[in-house]
Amino acid sequence: MVTGASEGTGSRSRPRIVAALSGGVDSSTVAAILHEQGYAVEGVTLWLMRGKGQCCSEGLVDAAAICEQLGIPHHIVDSRELFQTNIVDYLLAGYAAGITPLPCSRCNKLVKFGPLLSYAQEKLGISQIATGHYARVRFNAELGRYQLLRAVDRQKDQSYFLYDLSQEHLAHSLFPLGEYTKAQTRQIAARYGLVTANKPESQDLCLIETYGSMRNFLEQHLGERPGEIVDTQGRVLGYHQGIHHYTIGQRKGLGIAAPRPLYVVRLDAERNRVVVGEREEATQGEAWVQQVNWVSIPAPTEPLEVEVQVRYRTPAVRATLIPESSERVKLQFAEPQFGVTPGQAAVWYQGDLLLGGGILERPSS
Repeated sequence: MVTGASEGTGSRSRPRIVAALSGGVDSSTVAAILHEQGYAVEGVTLWLMRGKGQCCSEGLVDAAAICEQLGIPHHIVDSRELFQTNIVDYLLAGYAAGITPLPCSRCNKLVKFGPLLSYAQEKLGISQIATGHYARVRFNAELGRYQLLRAVDRQKDQSYFLYDLSQEHLAHSLFPLGEYTKAQTRQIAARYGLVTANKPESQDLCLIETYGSMRNFLEQHLGERPGEIVDTQGRVLGYHQGIHHYTIGQRKGLGIAAPRPLYVVRLDAERNRVVVGEREEATQGEAWVQQVNWVSIPAPTEPLEVEVQVRYRTPAVRATLIPESSERVKLQFAEPQFGVTPGQAAVWYQGDLLLGGGILERPSS
């Protein structure tokens, strides 16, 4: 469906671009910046699921309001089935299997950037898209390769969630906010008088906005699956209502009494057990990573010294990356790391340059 104004006279001579609009201040500001710069902007909102939240009904309304304010067309693409298959079903299968999946990078690749670029090119005849992500892209002529970099604002940097994008995605994508801080973005939005300028910050995960919490989402879809909580020697210490409510390194909410702090060390899906132990037992010096995507450089054949993030909110740490193949590598951490979680992404950098990333494997023992 399309709402908003049609392109004005002479717009065909201006460069055309699609602005991905979630209904938040970041994507709204991107559309306004590009519009002021002389682009013929068309807003596109992906309808991912029903309910409140920036990516759902509230977001659709706010995105439409921004397009009306700027006088640009607004397209709504029904992506609910795609989101259900690639994200909701994927999450549920992962949690049920005892891993903690990371949906955001997968969503960016399979639900957002790929389908959005296809829609722009095939339905609108537009080759470029722009999003409100805090990241930067540059072209390295020597390598003949597009490279992904951290945003200027390290506190808002979202390159971690973009590690799985392809060269095709990066070649046709703009990230105008990569050079700005979040405070500057809000200042720009206020200067334009955007209706979303003072909209509160959204959750990192849209499912939380819709269901209230990840626990609520999992309870609604997976229900209760009672089992035992055991120590690393197999002694029963208590009981749980489903391994999907736990993650590696978790300390709070275990519901067991012990003379010393205990942490989740492993989730045993086969026996439906949560295994707990002391902090050292939830710490490891190395990890294997699969489904690797090399972003800014070709796949190496020799070890690399890198800085690795094993979760979005954790700082990067020094590690040696040893490639087994182009799609599987071993990370040897300079210092043992606590709570390395199967299903999450490990993303490696050299300075601001994102080299690549992949999915942390479950340890073999």
